[in-house]
Amino acid sequence: MEALEKNAKTYRKLIAKQFHQDFQSAVEIVELPIPQPAANQLLIQNKFAGINSGFDTLLCQGKVPYVNLTPPFDLGVEAVGEVVAVGEDIQDFQIGDAVATTLRGGGYREYQAIAANLAVKVRQATPEVLTLMPTGISALVALERVGEMKSNEVVLVTAAAGGTGHIAVQLAKLAGNHVIGTCSSEQKAALLKKLGCDRIINYHTENLAQVLKTEYPKGINLVFDCVGKQVFDTCVENLAMRGRLIVVGFISEYGKSTEEIAQPRIYHKLFWKAASVRGFLMPLYQEYAAEARDRLLTLFYTGKLKVAIDPTQFRGIESIPSAIEYLLGGRNCGKVVVRF
Repeated sequence: MEALEKNAKTYRKLIAKQFHQDFQSAVEIVELPIPQPAANQLLIQNKFAGINSGFDTLLCQGKVPYVNLTPPFDLGVEAVGEVVAVGEDIQDFQIGDAVATTLRGGGYREYQAIAANLAVKVRQATPEVLTLMPTGISALVALERVGEMKSNEVVLVTAAAGGTGHIAVQLAKLAGNHVIGTCSSEQKAALLKKLGCDRIINYHTENLAQVLKTEYPKGINLVFDCVGKQVFDTCVENLAMRGRLIVVGFISEYGKSTEEIAQPRIYHKLFWKAASVRGFLMPLYQEYAAEARDRLLTLFYTGKLKVAIDPTQFRGIESIPSAIEYLLGGRNCGKVVVRF
């Protein structure tokens, strides 16, 4: 309640004022009056927001086909905060409740007024929750629904020390699989070791293609790929019989022009192994989100799932462009968050 008690009348948020290749050039900070919640709404003071540099960058370039936006528009998705005011029809929430929200446009702002049914009560407004929703939800639904994850398989997670990757590693381990994680530094390798990753490949010191060919001659059963480009090609090359590769993202191409490839079509690689490449996009799997969220929170609260928050501190709305740059540069270890 503190900010309202100090009679704060306005709040700040980050908006995309124009489409631009570069995130920093696309955005600006605006100041607005703090809204009053409507009858069915909560007013939430955001404490932390999750950084999604790939999605944010593509959105500011106008390259997210399922969202048809015209600038100016709001940015940021997941946030966790406290209820500071409630509308008159609200029964299930009260002032002081900790809540998480995953509404597009609800993240990069100090306050948000939203329909109460879009908020999820959590034990505390901590940044760990941001890693579980929607990041962790995406990992779980992608692995189980799209990847048809089983037990006793070889599962490869790329960018394994990232926000999504480090959750995917643990879920694959909990399901009883042998997990390979790729990363780009000793610090990230140390995190993966703590999370129980069976084979860690730091691609700055080892050759991914060579390791897979030598150590996994039967191939990889399930790949969870967020990187794209050469890493994607190598993973396709090393799929096992009936192996599945899930495209969760392609961070190597965000903010850059798409690379044109001249090589034999992909079915030559897949057909003889009955292997498959499957795209995953969480908005198209929304019916599984609530169950996945409840299961992840239970795993987290019972200590079966660890959440890594990147230690670098980003504070305030003005730090968001730097946080995005930091994440796009692959410097993070775990989930990158901004504190308000």
